[in-house]
Amino acid sequence: MSWSWGYSPKIENYIPLDGFPADRYLVIALHAIKNLGWNISHVSESGIIAYTGLSWQSYSEEISIRTISGFGIVKSECVGIQMFFNDYGKNSDNLSNFFDEFEYVEYHLQDSWEEELMLYYAEAVLQDDNYFEKAPLASKEKINNIFNLFTPRQGYTATPILVQLNVLYYILTTAILLFPFHQSGAHSGAPGAWSSIYHHLGVNNRYLTLSGDYWRLIASQFMHFSPGHVFFNMYSLIYIGLMVENKIGSMRFLVIYILAGITGGAISILFHPIGNIAGASGAIMGMFGCFFALLINGEFEKNARKALLISTLLVVIIILVNGLQRGVDNAAHVVGLISGFTFTRMFQWVSQKNKFKPVWAYAAVVLLAMTVTGTILAVTPNYQLEKFNELSYSYHRNEFQAWRIYYYNNYFPNGNKEEKLRRITHYGISNWQKNVAISKEMQSLILPEAHKQKVDRMTRFAQTLLKINQLLYYECAEETTKYRPEIERLTNQMNAIKKRNYEF
Repeated sequence: MSWSWGYSPKIENYIPLDGFPADRYLVIALHAIKNLGWNISHVSESGIIAYTGLSWQSYSEEISIRTISGFGIVKSECVGIQMFFNDYGKNSDNLSNFFDEFEYVEYHLQDSWEEELMLYYAEAVLQDDNYFEKAPLASKEKINNIFNLFTPRQGYTATPILVQLNVLYYILTTAILLFPFHQSGAHSGAPGAWSSIYHHLGVNNRYLTLSGDYWRLIASQFMHFSPGHVFFNMYSLIYIGLMVENKIGSMRFLVIYILAGITGGAISILFHPIGNIAGASGAIMGMFGCFFALLINGEFEKNARKALLISTLLVVIIILVNGLQRGVDNAAHVVGLISGFTFTRMFQWVSQKNKFKPVWAYAAVVLLAMTVTGTILAVTPNYQLEKFNELSYSYHRNEFQAWRIYYYNNYFPNGNKEEKLRRITHYGISNWQKNVAISKEMQSLILPEAHKQKVDRMTRFAQTLLKINQLLYYECAEETTKYRPEIERLTNQMNAIKKRNYEF
């Protein structure tokens, strides 16, 4: 047993017929396939296509047998997306089983050739002799090397262009991110250093998008955060593009892709009130939804449809289960999937109505997508949590500086009076005045109720500490203890605020 590796793992054997009749070769192959229990999808004078059942090594394989120029060409190819790009020996097992069964069948059909040939031609004459050019995996036949995956051609135009744009934009994004990292100290830890760059490049973000930057719903589809992020998305896009684009056309493919990405992006900001969102997964899941619509509508032969439906369904389930982990935008996956399915069904329905022009199908799909997106955006509150976090960071930074006055007082209780007053002013009063101003700015933000309560506590905390530091200044300057009772009262008040779940 040997393992086959590649984007679409397969094994293809060329068997010299040496004068053996091609039709007899196909008759034997047909019986061998039936004996093995594989599901026959197509039988014609050009050859035979069948599909295996599910196994732990592969979702399913397409088995094709053709006779061309004196050779019998037998191929086993994985149907779905293969984990780690190999078939775990399944294609090798398929061909081994086929050839073993072939020898058995050949021996037992020696006395019934005429009858078997008549039955074969009776079945073959009813089917399309050009079906091999339309078979589900036919597009993959033209992939001779990895560069073909990125090269537009008839029936495969939108997919490679989208892949190129995603990869190029990721390279551009990475280059821009790395430059300020070295030049402006973006590694300093301040929040928003890299986030600000992502904002300029078009990342999806609730506050920015709802503030009028609706173009982010498209731009963010071409942004990715890591090599693995862009790689696996493009791998999935190429797989589904090879299966779908030649069926619906490049223009419909592009429209469904972009619109599914838009609706997925809209639902993302509904479920993610804070943070940056990017990636093509919502749009790609839209194409999986499109594929399901094509399968349900009978765009593929029955047995091929069954194998493709099961294998693709398993892939989608794996994607959605993986999306349950933290940091994965499953909301975009689910809505993208539903959107792609719905848009494709709408295209199919309008196209079936001969009284409608094709342009009306596009208009209906765009109108539906914009209605869904607009509704989602309308019900999504535009909280200013990004700004809140930026102000909160500054607040806590000032607070850390303010506590430095106590270090001096604890280690130098009899220290210089002027130095004490300078430290109280510089570290204490100054920083708490800044925090009072920051908390006032926070109060003007649009925030969830829990954040509003937190701002209220931060405001009272800053005001209390400002009063304490002012009294400490008076106490030191006048060299008196008359302010001590008020300082202690305010200190108790400060501690009470801290007990109310105030988080530093």
